[in-house]
Amino acid sequence: MLTRILLLLLLPSFLFAQKYKKVHMASVLIDTHNDIPSSAIEKQLAFDANLKGKTHSDLTRMFEGGVDAQMFSIFCDGEQKDPYNYANREIDSVYAWVQRNPSRMMMVYNPADLQRAIKEKKLGALLGVEGGHMIENDLGKLDALYKRGMRYMTITWNNSTNWATSAADETASLNNSKGATLNSDGKKGLTGFGIAVIKKMNELGIMVDVSHAGEQTFWDITKITSKPIIASHSCVWNLCPHRRNLKDDQIRAIAKTGGVIFLNFYAGFIDSMYEHKRNAFLKLHQAEVDALIQQGKQKDYALMMVGDQYKEEVNAMRPSLSVLLDHLDYIVKLVGVDYVGLGSDFDGIEAPPFELNGVEDYPLITKALLKRGYSKKDIRKILGGNFIRVFEANSIK
Repeated sequence: MLTRILLLLLLPSFLFAQKYKKVHMASVLIDTHNDIPSSAIEKQLAFDANLKGKTHSDLTRMFEGGVDAQMFSIFCDGEQKDPYNYANREIDSVYAWVQRNPSRMMMVYNPADLQRAIKEKKLGALLGVEGGHMIENDLGKLDALYKRGMRYMTITWNNSTNWATSAADETASLNNSKGATLNSDGKKGLTGFGIAVIKKMNELGIMVDVSHAGEQTFWDITKITSKPIIASHSCVWNLCPHRRNLKDDQIRAIAKTGGVIFLNFYAGFIDSMYEHKRNAFLKLHQAEVDALIQQGKQKDYALMMVGDQYKEEVNAMRPSLSVLLDHLDYIVKLVGVDYVGLGSDFDGIEAPPFELNGVEDYPLITKALLKRGYSKKDIRKILGGNFIRVFEANSIK
């Protein structure tokens, strides 16, 4: 009798577990931002090896998490002396992964390729270049990266270019910081060359990514773009007032273009208390971070690698998944479910929500969305449908 009662009590939770996993795996999941190409170089690892415990991502875990397509971030910071060649080195890495795994991966250049990858149950590999400095002020290099597969470009990273100012530099300028950098016209926003870059991106079918862009750069872009724009990995400023997040008028403006905000999983962009905890952690371990930088590691990766050594300390700082989903709810309430998606920033961050230890944990997002009352139709839009729409709208017919 007791056994039957226990079974009856456990049945609802078992059925729900079966439901959310079925809903998740039946949906198309596309993440717009994963930094494993640069992380693999910094840590000297291969994406198609078993990297559990070492990274947020590897090929096998992509399938475990139900990921259908991944936009791999091609990234280097503003200190890189040869950014265009470094970008090509990372692109070479992605091509090598695909070539080694032809039955499990394929390159995606257009919506037809994406549908083929989904149909053949291969991981679709797309490329997004994170930082306009990688075209080195040369429209020819923009075109060359497009031909290699770049389908979005983040207009700036934290560093400004000669032709566009970043959120970091515009904020520093506002605060009269000596380190502030303006564009080559001595102003914030886009220069004439910057306008030419945006128009060329529209012409080629490269999505314009406003994550990291300064507010003036953002508004300059909205005035001239002829295609929907995206924020490939950003969150809501009103919930976490970080310069990397979007204010309500920016969210509305992206939606007005038909674009999408893809939510970043980084604790510092979803939880306003995280930066204080991070600063305390950094103070304790600054010498170790500095030592890795002196060895040639990029600053952000040096911090992540130190974080890997002190996982208990980092885990204590991580917010819950519910905090991330509060940002999703906010955008849905402000502009609707058609304008939000997922841009995790996995392998480019040291602290995602503590339920999300890697790409294998994506089904937990679907589980949480169902609990919040989102329909299957809405979940399909959030996980991948909204990306497919904006990708098709930008692609050259």
